[in-house]
Amino acid sequence: MNRDTVKIRRVWRVVVTLLAAGMIATGAWAQQHGGHGTAVQGQTGHGGGFSADMHTAMTKMSRDMETAPMTGDPDKDFLAMMIPHHEGAIEMARLVLLHGRDPLVRRLAEEIIAAQQAEIVTMRQRLEILKTGQDMTPGGFPALGGTRGPVAP
Repeated sequence: MNRDTVKIRRVWRVVVTLLAAGMIATGAWAQQHGGHGTAVQGQTGHGGGFSADMHTAMTKMSRDMETAPMTGDPDKDFLAMMIPHHEGAIEMARLVLLHGRDPLVRRLAEEIIAAQQAEIVTMRQRLEILKTGQDMTPGGFPALGGTRGPVAP
């Protein structure tokens, strides 16, 4: 593994750790203050309530990102790590839809699922193009800005 790959993986570990710590701290704060904004204690989903399910989703996302095949090519490696990152975001949004009640948060979760699914398709297609060495121009399919709007000049 080259130094850039090691650095990227360290950064992702820190990011995931900070996200997990923030979610744990938020849950602990909410429990101390009447549980506002959290799933009802004891509420179960697929194995132990929102907090447990969220922790499982984040752990899987982190593991999948860390085990993504690294090539030393920043473009390919970025896409290889972002695909499981987006899959993790989709799973977390799905958990909010199962456990959450706020209509605006639920709408945001639905939008995250739709947008991230489209981005995963785009990233997989671009990764395949890069792997085969075809169309190395930015105008190749999928086009830049295809999921996030036009690219600024």
